[in-house]
Amino acid sequence: MSSRYSNLERPGLNTSVLRAALCLPAGPVSRLEIVANTGSTTTDLVRHAEREPAGWPDLSVLAAELQTAGRGRLDRTWVAPERSSLLLSVLLRPFNRQGRPVPTTAYSWFSLLAALALAESVEDRTRIAPQLKWPNDVTVDGRKLAGVLATFVPGAGAEPPAVVVGIGLNVSLTDDELPVPTATSLLLEYAATTDRNILLKSFLRTFADHYRAFCDVDGDAEAAWDDGPALAARVRARMGTLGQDIRAEVPGGGALNGRALKLDATGALVVRDDDGERHTISAGDIVHLRPQE
Repeated sequence: MSSRYSNLERPGLNTSVLRAALCLPAGPVSRLEIVANTGSTTTDLVRHAEREPAGWPDLSVLAAELQTAGRGRLDRTWVAPERSSLLLSVLLRPFNRQGRPVPTTAYSWFSLLAALALAESVEDRTRIAPQLKWPNDVTVDGRKLAGVLATFVPGAGAEPPAVVVGIGLNVSLTDDELPVPTATSLLLEYAATTDRNILLKSFLRTFADHYRAFCDVDGDAEAAWDDGPALAARVRARMGTLGQDIRAEVPGGGALNGRALKLDATGALVVRDDDGERHTISAGDIVHLRPQE
């Protein structure tokens, strides 16, 4: 490891301070639990949501200092050094302001909403301006800084379905700790802060504000919020994928080359291939192609 990182310190998350700042009535979070280590915060939180619905209400959060079986798209797994990342999952039981469940057709936007909130909160605290890469990555100059993955939780009885949104943000990973060469971290981008307590508070406050605003318009991504543009407009403004020549690698092994045109009403990506035909992609990996390719 280079001398730049030889004395690197990674303080733990301060549970009591975070709860005082974030949990009701002072903050937006219903419940906040932080564990030393786990396989996957999302797997654990889905289990809690199914088995103890009354104890894990809307906007419950589970975070971990170390995650040994973190899961990304296409069931990829990774392990980051302890306290080097912000690893958490948020349970959503979405209702609108009239107390009615938000339509499940809106659930596909929750990963994009979380990625947007993460990018905005990181910019607010670090002076780095991340972009979004469809479907759920947060990037800096094309390098992956964070990933988001939403998991659907079926309802039981009269209980409507829920969603668990998992977030993994690379905070203090060094060059030789990155999971892939195309990744980066806040440390490597010379962020103004790598304090995970500050980053977690900023993200959860921004996310909760966006989540409430989205629910208040009944999950309509094109409906303006009280404080400004609609979710879809905010996502489009920060998404680096739109307008790019891309290769879409879809589940099952297929691939499609074309131009990323827009997001549809569900947040899926509309791509125009070389023959001018349009395709709608709801899941897959996206590679941004260089002009010479």
